[in-house]
Amino acid sequence: MIGVWALVAYIAVIAVWVMLLKRNVAEAMIVGFISTLPFLGGDWLSLGWEALFTAITDEIAYATVMFVFMGYVLERNGVMTRMIDLLNSILGGVKGGPAYVSTVGAAALGSVVHNQAAIAATVGSVTIPWMRRAQLPARDATVVVAGNAGMGITFPFSASMFVLVGSASMAGVLTAEQLVIPLLIGGLWCFLYRLIVTWIIVRRSPMRAMAKEDRLPFRAAFRSGWPTLLLFFAVAVPLLMTTEPLAGWISAYLGAPVGDSVSIIFWIPMFLIAAGMLIGWRELPKSWHDWKRLLADSAPRFPTVGVTVLFAFAGANAVAATGMADQMTGLLGGLNIPLWVLAIAIGVIVILVAAPLSASATMAAVGAVSVLALVSAGVPATTAAVAVLVFSSCEAAVPPGGAPLYVAAGIANVNPIKTFGKMAVYYAFPTLFIGVLIILGVLPV
Repeated sequence: MIGVWALVAYIAVIAVWVMLLKRNVAEAMIVGFISTLPFLGGDWLSLGWEALFTAITDEIAYATVMFVFMGYVLERNGVMTRMIDLLNSILGGVKGGPAYVSTVGAAALGSVVHNQAAIAATVGSVTIPWMRRAQLPARDATVVVAGNAGMGITFPFSASMFVLVGSASMAGVLTAEQLVIPLLIGGLWCFLYRLIVTWIIVRRSPMRAMAKEDRLPFRAAFRSGWPTLLLFFAVAVPLLMTTEPLAGWISAYLGAPVGDSVSIIFWIPMFLIAAGMLIGWRELPKSWHDWKRLLADSAPRFPTVGVTVLFAFAGANAVAATGMADQMTGLLGGLNIPLWVLAIAIGVIVILVAAPLSASATMAAVGAVSVLALVSAGVPATTAAVAVLVFSSCEAAVPPGGAPLYVAAGIANVNPIKTFGKMAVYYAFPTLFIGVLIILGVLPV
């Protein structure tokens, strides 16, 4: 069971580094990778280098960094603000309008940007003041924004999705292309639930409709914001090119499978960056000096994300090299328990790991093994992966909580500890329930 012990040590080292030593998650992933090396035996140097080299050369690591840059561009040129203004003009006139704008805006932003802290910061900075002005208590406004930030994980092309499908132990089991549509459907289930939560919070609050002067008229908002809808078209283009019947036509024309020519992992961030620049070109730099400043301002975002994903892959590859996946799958499979009990057990494990770690780090630590355990119990790989990603979206919903909760609490000037109860009741426990229902096939994906 050396692989299982390697996994335990890997998770423990990361948790101690983040929670007790208060260091950042990028450092934790490096130390976590190093902690796996003694478990590789006498050939640890070559196996460790192979794990690291495989991570460095994975196109998913590239895609993750490009998505980070894309998110920065969309924030920098005001595209996301225009999208939120458009939503506010539609929903702001009803009771609880700002809360619904926050929920729908987080879903729209989450389907494109995926970084939970960025979602909380972008949506929260606009909608928390609006919700407070509409008489929603600050604690509830914090809960809405932080809880909705989890949708960045439950829609396709998040870093967590790439970490999961990029794991060495998932080779031949699941690809990113196979996961796109099921995860989109799973994300929509989570979005529907969050709308219900928002309705409950609004109904129990003294909230009122937004004042007319606090929202743009629909015509003005639409005139300014309709181009933001091109972002979804930009995502659709490479998806359509790799989906039948268009994929068949392109393959016939090229004389080769379209997958050999079009990588959605490579092209989606490229299309989104191009669309974002086209939509917000007026706000982009006009000189080479200003472009250098923009790139320099975006640079601090890359080291943490890039290093985290790189060493998350490397650590997961190293743990996989110990045979952990087969050992853990055999261990869980040997329990001979009903599927619903296994689903709950895996959900609880993933959520507990997600409490101190980011969703990406959680997927690196226990994502692949959780999927494989469910697959061995007869659950389709895509269904298992969607459920595990749904579980991991609890990053901000359970103590000690992740960055989204603290970002939202900071904007609302609320003690985050006072939100833990509501976050658990409104988001953590229901998210566990949603994931279990997906595994059992009650919520189809």
